[in-house]
Amino acid sequence: MSPSFTSTPTFSTSSSSASDNTFKLFGLTPSLHIILIRPKGNNMQCPKNMALEEDPTTLLKLESACSDLKTLLRASEETEENLGNTDTRLDLLQRSLSTASKRIVPLQSLAMSRKALDSRITRALAPALALLNTFKLTECLQNSLVELSTRLSSEKPLQKRLERLLEYTKYVDQLNEGLSNISDEVEVVIQKLQEVVEFISRTKAADQYREARLREALGTLKGLYEIEVDEMRFQGLLDQALVHVQDEFEGLLLRMKLRNLQGDLVHQHGDDFRELGSELEIEVLRRISTTLAANDCLDICIDIYVKARYRRAAKALMKLNPDYLRTYTPEGIEEMEWETLETATTLWIQHLEVAVKKVLLAEKKLCERVLGDFMEGLIWPECFIKISDKIMAVFFRFGEGVARSSKEPQKLFKLLDMFESLEKLKPEMSQIFEGEPGLDICTRFRELEKLIIDASSKVLWEFGLQIEGSIDGLPPAQDGSVPKLVRYAINYLKYLTTVNYRTSMVKVLRTQQTWEDRSINDMSSDEGLLKHAISNVMEALQRNIEAKRMCCRDKVLVHVFTMNTYWYIYMRTKDTELGEVLGERCMKEDYKAVAEESAYLYQKQAWGGLVRVLDGNDVRGEGKGSVGRVVSEKIEAFFKGLNEVCESHARGVYSIPDVDLREQMREATVRLVVPAYAEFLEGYSGLLQRKGYPSVERVKELVGKAFDWGKLKRRTSAASSDWNAARNSGSLERDVRSGNGGGDI
Repeated sequence: MSPSFTSTPTFSTSSSSASDNTFKLFGLTPSLHIILIRPKGNNMQCPKNMALEEDPTTLLKLESACSDLKTLLRASEETEENLGNTDTRLDLLQRSLSTASKRIVPLQSLAMSRKALDSRITRALAPALALLNTFKLTECLQNSLVELSTRLSSEKPLQKRLERLLEYTKYVDQLNEGLSNISDEVEVVIQKLQEVVEFISRTKAADQYREARLREALGTLKGLYEIEVDEMRFQGLLDQALVHVQDEFEGLLLRMKLRNLQGDLVHQHGDDFRELGSELEIEVLRRISTTLAANDCLDICIDIYVKARYRRAAKALMKLNPDYLRTYTPEGIEEMEWETLETATTLWIQHLEVAVKKVLLAEKKLCERVLGDFMEGLIWPECFIKISDKIMAVFFRFGEGVARSSKEPQKLFKLLDMFESLEKLKPEMSQIFEGEPGLDICTRFRELEKLIIDASSKVLWEFGLQIEGSIDGLPPAQDGSVPKLVRYAINYLKYLTTVNYRTSMVKVLRTQQTWEDRSINDMSSDEGLLKHAISNVMEALQRNIEAKRMCCRDKVLVHVFTMNTYWYIYMRTKDTELGEVLGERCMKEDYKAVAEESAYLYQKQAWGGLVRVLDGNDVRGEGKGSVGRVVSEKIEAFFKGLNEVCESHARGVYSIPDVDLREQMREATVRLVVPAYAEFLEGYSGLLQRKGYPSVERVKELVGKAFDWGKLKRRTSAASSDWNAARNSGSLERDVRSGNGGGDI
């Protein structure tokens, strides 16, 4: 029988969720809750059937489950009630939290403001603390500099002094770096503090006391920045240290010098090069220059370097005693004595070589080692050129003065010496004064060389003009000797064609030809150039000689003069470099042939008359009564003419200075006169009215001694007295027959 229910079971929907939670809490499912809901009312009856009656255990289980369900339901009701109370408390808590949140918002804003203020203060304090540390460091460095300066002034050995100076320079660099950091950092610190002060003033984040302290600190920093920092950099210990370093820099530069320049002057061809300064000295100079440059004193450093090294280089050269350089104008040089000018040009050549190869080369190396690191190596060439420019200018202006002075012939050889020295210096000049900084010096060097080339060529060309212009319309010397001008010109050209000057003269002529673009056939070679120039002088010399010949009215003297002069030219140029330049053909045709022709004409004019007097044709045409008289007259005329000729030679009127030429003329004259006299004497001696006459040997001796023009008076008196004795003595015939010539004259 099925159970009956008095009413339909009802379910509470409002607390279904809570019931579900409760059942889940006890491990039951909601379906079981639906099934086990008790019905309303208490009229529930237990079915009675045979199965239950037969199994009492099942009934007990059901009763136990029912009891548990009741307990559970009661617990569920309590839980539901508790949940309602919890909701109420939660609502109250939520309202409390909302109120608290509204009260906390201003505190959060204040906390954020304080955090921002803390951040700003921290950013301001960090550089400020670093600035304080830098101040402490600079103060320590200043104390160290003062102490080291005292120790440096007491150091006497150079090595230790240099080491102290390196340490001193290191401290100066550190002090400069510290002050630079202060200058850079103080602006940042002031800016940060300014921001903090403005923030506090705007936000009122701090009390007035703290704000006043910050403003005071800001004002102090501003005052420090505006006054004390600049004073520390430019008027404080750093400035004093820089001045001290500059003094040490100058002193060290002046201390370094080249030694034994006099020895270099003596041994000019020595290739040994000595650098200025030791490695430690160079290191100190480099460190000092770097320190000065880092302190905006590079211009002062350069000025000190240039002045000091110029003074040292100039002083080194002054030890060579170049007093001649004080005279450099063309007018002043023309007033100098030739011996003085000759010595001056020789010294100029030597001193210029020493200045370039020794002094300035050493200065260049030193300048590069000391100042080579500045501005990528652009500073030191300019400094070196400033040092060299004044020194080279002194040498240049002297050379220019010599080149521009009057073109006297004797200057040619010194000009060629100067030219050759400049040619030898060209490689060194190009190497030492390379690049754009040395362009002006190299240009002036080339201009000087050009002036010397032009002057040298003009001296040689004008030499011929001067020779030709010296024609004065006067006859040659009374003795017919070689003119001094001829001697000077020949020796001049001989010296010019020696190996010492030949090559230099050719270079000068070749350069001059290139400038003037001459086109002469025989000038295509170097020898042609030199031959053409020398031939011009020789032709001018010939015209001068011929002009003197034309002015001479003595028919004998003119030939003696021509013979002596052209023979001198031929003999002085034969087998010499000058002869090689002129050529053998020119020598024989232009000089030797003229000398030989003049010798023949001299012999014919001076001695030929004596031979013509002894001509026997006149005697043979006379009658027997007058033959003796004619023979005597001829003998008397012969000795009278011989006496006149001997007197002319004895007085030096017809002198032949050249020994070889004189001997040749003596022999030729003896061969001309003595045989004629011997033949006449042999043919007509029996017809002489008086028997006293000189023998053939005596006549030979008289003719020979006529050419011994050094014994003037003795020769004259001997020739005269011999003939007078012959006229008044009758013993001369016996002397001739006995072989005596009447004694020595």
